[in-house]
Amino acid sequence: MTETKRIRAAIAGYGNLGRSAEKLIRAQDDMDLVGIFSRRSSLDTDTPVFPADSAAEHTDDIDVVLLCLGSATDIPEQATGWAELFTTVDTYDNHADIPGHRARMDAAARANGNTAMVGTGWDPGLFSVNRTMAEALFPSAQQNTFWGLGASQGHSDAVRRVPGVQRAVQYTIPSDGALQAARRGDGADITAHTAHRREVVAVAEESEQERIREQIVSMPNYFEPYETTVEFVSTEEFEKSHQGLPHGGRVITTGDLGGSLSTVEFSLELERNPDFTAAAQVAYARAAARMNRSGQVGAFTVLEVAPYLLSPIPLDELIARDV
Repeated sequence: MTETKRIRAAIAGYGNLGRSAEKLIRAQDDMDLVGIFSRRSSLDTDTPVFPADSAAEHTDDIDVVLLCLGSATDIPEQATGWAELFTTVDTYDNHADIPGHRARMDAAARANGNTAMVGTGWDPGLFSVNRTMAEALFPSAQQNTFWGLGASQGHSDAVRRVPGVQRAVQYTIPSDGALQAARRGDGADITAHTAHRREVVAVAEESEQERIREQIVSMPNYFEPYETTVEFVSTEEFEKSHQGLPHGGRVITTGDLGGSLSTVEFSLELERNPDFTAAAQVAYARAAARMNRSGQVGAFTVLEVAPYLLSPIPLDELIARDV
């Protein structure tokens, strides 16, 4: 099976993720970047820029829109509107709300013959696929997911939206003891909340800091009930020490196979989180466009996508090379 028609892609939003998606779409042999939708009147790019409120004028020119929008408020408020107009792919990372988000996007996309790929990236995303595959190998599996050490894009965005926060980054830090216990198959009592702590570094006026700290640590799904510390630093210190965007993590699955212990571990080490998240989003954008062309409409998660649809290489070649 060979995909020959080029995919016309666009981007909505132009923060870190949008800029990464832009350079990666340009690097694809089977994609063309039509433009970037933004609420800003101008961007520092030579890609065509369209006003976000003009999106309906471009439906005939675009096969898929990459929603490079924040998970805290932008995706919940805006994503269904985009799905009514276009086939879309997002990186929504509020795990607790993924089922609800999928249902809302399904209704919006299905009503208009579009396809909505939700929760792509690496977690949710590649980690989701690995959790399902590895768990299926064992009659009774023990599985633990760890994030970090690294800066979380979605959680950092949620912090920056707290009134009074000028600059911010959130680091997720896994417990070494919990990692070793998981590899031994002793992870039954480990939870996401006990396996990690969250560290926020922010810039804010001193008079606002106590209110901001309380608002951050009590934020449901993102920080509560994790052990969370909030450190306030100067703008100069933030610029000097907190500009990188590394991240990573691992899924560890263990189980007994009739008397023998086996461990499956999937890990990532990312020098720059937005680049890797965008790489996954671009691959799933290819899949979304192909699925829509074949008549598959509505919302889909990464668990529902055949792996070959992610690749620009024809299926016969993939089978000969990788199987």
